[in-house]
Amino acid sequence: MTPGPDLQQLIDIIRHDAGTDDVLDQLGTAASAINELTSTSDAALGYFVDRARGAGKSWVEISAVLGVSKQAAHKRFADSWTAQAVLGHYTPRTKAVLESAKDVARGMNHPFLGTEHLLLALYSQPEAIATRILVAKGITEEAIAAAVAPLSPAKGPSKDVEAALSAENPPYTRKAAHVLQGAVAEALVLGHNYVGTEHLLLAFYRDSASVATEVLVGLGLDESAAWAAVRAALEEVTKAK
Repeated sequence: MTPGPDLQQLIDIIRHDAGTDDVLDQLGTAASAINELTSTSDAALGYFVDRARGAGKSWVEISAVLGVSKQAAHKRFADSWTAQAVLGHYTPRTKAVLESAKDVARGMNHPFLGTEHLLLALYSQPEAIATRILVAKGITEEAIAAAVAPLSPAKGPSKDVEAALSAENPPYTRKAAHVLQGAVAEALVLGHNYVGTEHLLLAFYRDSASVATEVLVGLGLDESAAWAAVRAALEEVTKAK
């Protein structure tokens, strides 16, 4: 295994990045660097935990490898996407999609946030990479809504809906939480230090049984096509800079 920088090397890097001998500036640079390292390390570990879960490994098996209890492993990684350090890497458009998902759920009178709500919420950000990919493929918001309807029907009005969606911790379903975790992992795969809508789109395919994945595949966008479209879109963005 390739060793990381030792303590002295890390100190030297921080001093160089600070660009000053002021001890408070160096302390601020150190705090920023360590927070970044911690966030990236957690996300990287989460990526491999996610792969293990996708391969059908239980939390008991995963916790044994990590050397922690099953409860500790589940708490750390099943809900790790809610950590402020991770959310801080979400782009403004991605954060806006998460907020819009609540409006989509309200419109369907659903007291939960599922993958279908996240998928439909992408259209609240027409300039987002994921949304532009969907539109370019001829997949409209109306087409997705029509495909979602029989799989996740709208319900009648209920006072429980607003109470649930206004809660401090959004009521994401297990599959939706898995998508949010997966988006971080997809960003790592692409070598990005941010989580954009394109990563969210790719993360839908981590669970073939989710409503969003079934709808996307049914409308002609399978995982390989989505990856090809994302890579092409990112290349265009890079050329435009």
